[in-house]
Amino acid sequence: ASLQDMLRTFKIAHGDDLSRFAEFYAVQLNDTHPAMSIPELIRLLMLEGMSFDDAFNVAQKTFSYTNHTVMGEALEKWPLDLMRSVVPEIVDIICRIDQKLKWEHPGLFIVKDNTAHMANLSIYVGSYINGVAEIHTQILKDDCFKDWYYAFPERFQNKTNGITPRRWLGLCNPELTAMLREKVGGDFLKNLDLIGELKDQIYDETIVEFNDIKHLKKEQLCAVIAKHEGVTLNPDFIFDVQVKRLHEYKRQLMNTMSILHLYFRLKDGTLTDFTPTAFIFGAKAAPGYARAKAIIHLTNMVADMVNNDPDTSSLLKVVFVHNYNCSWAEKLIPAAEISEQISLAGTEASGTSNMKFMINGALTLGTLDGANVEIHDAVGRENMFLFGMTTPEVETIKKQGYHPQVYYQNNHIIRKAVDEINTARFTSIANSLTGSDPYMVLADFADYSKAQQEASQAYLNTQHWNRMSLVNIAKSGIFAADRAIREYADSIWHLNPVE
Repeated sequence: ASLQDMLRTFKIAHGDDLSRFAEFYAVQLNDTHPAMSIPELIRLLMLEGMSFDDAFNVAQKTFSYTNHTVMGEALEKWPLDLMRSVVPEIVDIICRIDQKLKWEHPGLFIVKDNTAHMANLSIYVGSYINGVAEIHTQILKDDCFKDWYYAFPERFQNKTNGITPRRWLGLCNPELTAMLREKVGGDFLKNLDLIGELKDQIYDETIVEFNDIKHLKKEQLCAVIAKHEGVTLNPDFIFDVQVKRLHEYKRQLMNTMSILHLYFRLKDGTLTDFTPTAFIFGAKAAPGYARAKAIIHLTNMVADMVNNDPDTSSLLKVVFVHNYNCSWAEKLIPAAEISEQISLAGTEASGTSNMKFMINGALTLGTLDGANVEIHDAVGRENMFLFGMTTPEVETIKKQGYHPQVYYQNNHIIRKAVDEINTARFTSIANSLTGSDPYMVLADFADYSKAQQEASQAYLNTQHWNRMSLVNIAKSGIFAADRAIREYADSIWHLNPVE
């Protein structure tokens, strides 16, 4: 319907010469979900009297493809028989596109084993293909779309994601916004590059002012959580927050396992220098994603155990907020002090929660994955908490053969956490960890625990912690959505701004 409307308005404005369509319209494919619009535009143009080849050329100039993830569910593959039962004309056009491709590039395909590969379609009938973080784009070139990059290197670009400071700072943290406006001047919410001027104003009084604002946001969140979740939090605790879609590669499970580890060490008295911490989760799972739902269930059971134990409740709290959404995020992110970005290296395309936390002064605890790499490049190793394998190290272990049983057998901390998960009747999760462990939770667990302990100890130096936070805020300008959109406009859509 959108394509039909575009053709209609084009003819009203520019006449019937549809060969000029791409001069006035650009269509950005958001992963492969809208890829069916490629053959549909060709079909509509052919109905207007164009030849297939002419319609193909217009479509190729009109479409560009943004890949948002290397996960298989976003690289759709559709059986032609199923497609033909619904949109037979579209299937005929896809097959013609496939024939054209195989004639031009015999080693490439769109249709294989009677299945249409929608990512391949999006790359072939598109002007540009981009990833959404530097490491992600490199993975697309080196791995996922290696053959396509070899055939069409000029089409591949990177466009690191961005966030809007109007919402993720101005709206949800007006107190910090007012402080920053006083420090840096100008309308930094429209030009986030200005926020970099904060770097030269991190004096003692700035640190005190920021600390007071962060404590206020924590108090505000405590009131909301008490009202909606029935859990009382102490705003003097560290607020360690992981909020994002529940997927195994994002490794919320590793966080939950670490909490179990901390809980048992607090119970048996072997952990004596622990900084009181509130671990806060927010996530939803896809409707049919049983393992992800089981992880949510497990984390809530851990929360109930921890929060109701008088031996630990004064030191450790866990909250998994109900019905996590953007309204919740607007309350959680300004109050966060640790931002959990713990995906297995090479699996997270970019992420944007890491940017939202950063602009509000939370410190990243994470792997060198997605946009964490660019956060690291901006703030330095000394202003975040890194752990875990790098993408090349992950690939090396996969090639050599990954054996999670070795970690289970040789690390009593891992063994106790996994056994406790099994005892709690989450056998499928426990078996996955000791069996295939596809996202290498056990391989990264010891280093993750070490990084959490490092952050816990660093928090005791309030002055230094807040200085690190302010450096993160000052360096967040590169993650503005305005910058990202300008890059799309300049080098993909070739648009000039309207005065």
